[in-house]
Amino acid sequence: MYTCASCALQSCSQESPQQIPGNCPMKSNNLYLQASSEYKKQENYEFYIKSSEIEAMGYCQWTRLKETIEFCNYMNYHRIGLAFCRGLRAEAKVVNSVLQCHGFEVVSVICKTGGIPKEEIGIPKNHKVHPDAFEPMCNPIAQAKLLNEQKTEFNIALGLCVGHDSMFYKYSDAMVTTLVVKDRVLANNPVGAIYCAEGYYKNKLSAD
Repeated sequence: MYTCASCALQSCSQESPQQIPGNCPMKSNNLYLQASSEYKKQENYEFYIKSSEIEAMGYCQWTRLKETIEFCNYMNYHRIGLAFCRGLRAEAKVVNSVLQCHGFEVVSVICKTGGIPKEEIGIPKNHKVHPDAFEPMCNPIAQAKLLNEQKTEFNIALGLCVGHDSMFYKYSDAMVTTLVVKDRVLANNPVGAIYCAEGYYKNKLSAD
């Protein structure tokens, strides 16, 4: 079992590591050769090289939004898909406007597209946020398919629910980047709970 998250040596960041943990994945030489061959495939090569170049160009200077814009420019993308949560529709409006100001054509699709009642897909009434009210289901597969239909070149996920985002990634034909992740408690800043995991937020994250 690989345990990189608890590794103190970080041999992978050294040019000629003197020590490698016994369970280090770097001992899987064949796997790395296979991965390297995948990067060199025509479908991946330009995307990976340019994303790495953008990383260096904007390192500790650009915001995530700026980096996304520069990457899209660098890749010569024109039509961008924006899959967003209804709860972040104000933010989506801003992102849409910024992207358009940079010359992109933006195709945006809200999570509740289709207006299908949650009960219709099999979600029980007692598992709705508001049991006695009409509540449309989140529809990430439809979001992906609608953007596929519009032939977007690159898609941006903005605030989709945990799990729903996964299904959007699965069904999207175009590559996807996540601009915003939803955290209804921490103002969409889930890393706040991580930074406070040993302090103020410790009890809230306990397994009890």
